[in-house]
Amino acid sequence: MDDSKYGSENARGQWKPADLIKYPDVFVWPPRIKGLVAWLPGYLFPWGVVYGVMAVLVWLLLTPSIERMSTLSLDWVALILVRNAGLLTLIVGLQHVWLYSRRSQDTAFKYNRTWPDRPNPTFTFKTQLKDNLFWTFAYGIPIWTAWESLALWAVANGWIGGVDPTVHPIWFAVIWFFVPLLHEFHFFWIHRLIHHPYLYKKVHKVHHRNINPGPWSGLSMHPVEHLIYFSGFLYYLVIPCHPIQILHHSLMVGISPAQGHTGFDRVVLGENKTLKLPYYAHYLHHRLFEVNYADGTIPLDKWFGSFHDGSPEADQALQSRRKNMAPKRSAQ
Repeated sequence: MDDSKYGSENARGQWKPADLIKYPDVFVWPPRIKGLVAWLPGYLFPWGVVYGVMAVLVWLLLTPSIERMSTLSLDWVALILVRNAGLLTLIVGLQHVWLYSRRSQDTAFKYNRTWPDRPNPTFTFKTQLKDNLFWTFAYGIPIWTAWESLALWAVANGWIGGVDPTVHPIWFAVIWFFVPLLHEFHFFWIHRLIHHPYLYKKVHKVHHRNINPGPWSGLSMHPVEHLIYFSGFLYYLVIPCHPIQILHHSLMVGISPAQGHTGFDRVVLGENKTLKLPYYAHYLHHRLFEVNYADGTIPLDKWFGSFHDGSPEADQALQSRRKNMAPKRSAQ
């Protein structure tokens, strides 16, 4: 498919979509009903519904009973570890095979036209893929599983307020709806935290070695960053929920990073059909570092001056910020 109909490529081989990044008219004042209505379909479909339905299936088919989880035990925690590893391998592995191993659409819609498979001494084991797999499986999946298991254990013991969907269907639906927004809010703040110079150098730099990311880059992090990243489960200590919401949150934080790191703007599904992956904002973060700490609905980057919409004007604004920050950094 000819991606020049959807964007343009510069002399350095960087492709970008024609449309600038913009926030929906949701978190605005005065409220705009038309903006909210226009945003809802894209928020719910496909990913909102996909992760919500997946959470139900995982709860019914791949999660130990509440009674069993009331006692913290290695046997059921190990089952969750195997389940998380299996789901991640299946879902992220398919993305990697389709886009990078088979290169099924070549570089069409790829932000960086080069392939990240060349030897690079920056990475563990000297290659990006082996580096990503190591940090994901050695630390990411175990720490993700530990957080999820502790949250489910807390629910089973009543330390997290329970919600029965048959008794409180509206509250159940409200929590289901807000899980992605809660994750987005949390991600912005912990992301800003780990960009503190000390934490960046000691911790977050491992993830940012992926300037030209692929699906397995999503959870390729230092273990300290994993501990911070997955800490969003703590919100449910004060938000009453059903275990399905815990799983909804868990699947979002564990699997969705692959989508944001594919390095592609669209997946080609047919001769004239594509699936949009709205993660150009995060790709710009990997390339430019100091912009777009979150992407999605809540305009936190715009409110705090770190938003980059992909335009030349935003490039100029970033350069100005860097010049202003240079004296402060040299003083430190």
